[in-house]
Amino acid sequence: MRFNRPAAIAAFGVVALSALPAQAAQPVTGRWATVDGKAIVAIAPCGQQLCGRIEKIVKPTPGRPQTDIKNPDPALRSKPLVGLALLTGFTDAGDLWKGTIYDPESGKSYTSKVSRNANGTLKVQGCIAFFCKTQTWTPVR
Repeated sequence: MRFNRPAAIAAFGVVALSALPAQAAQPVTGRWATVDGKAIVAIAPCGQQLCGRIEKIVKPTPGRPQTDIKNPDPALRSKPLVGLALLTGFTDAGDLWKGTIYDPESGKSYTSKVSRNANGTLKVQGCIAFFCKTQTWTPVR
């Protein structure tokens, strides 16, 4: 039997890399002002995952009731916006968090990615396939 040095080195490299610990996503829990400061969202653990609920409407849309009027389920359209879950099912996916985001302006849900920016803000993305819309949320003290 002949020793294949390049194959042995490659195999060792794969084993060594798989032994490295997985990178955990930066924490995203806390209170965040949404884009343009329209609302404050509190992100906290919900069981084994993270979720984000509207804590306060800061700048209400003039003439719009403060309920989930665009919800596709007619039975939920009278539900108040305060307390509404915008972010659900978020799990640590390495360098970011993945879950689902609900847009009460349209009544639609999207796959979502959330991560911390170097300046301490939150990068929030809602995606359809590979098309993503990005918002920057700021921390609330």
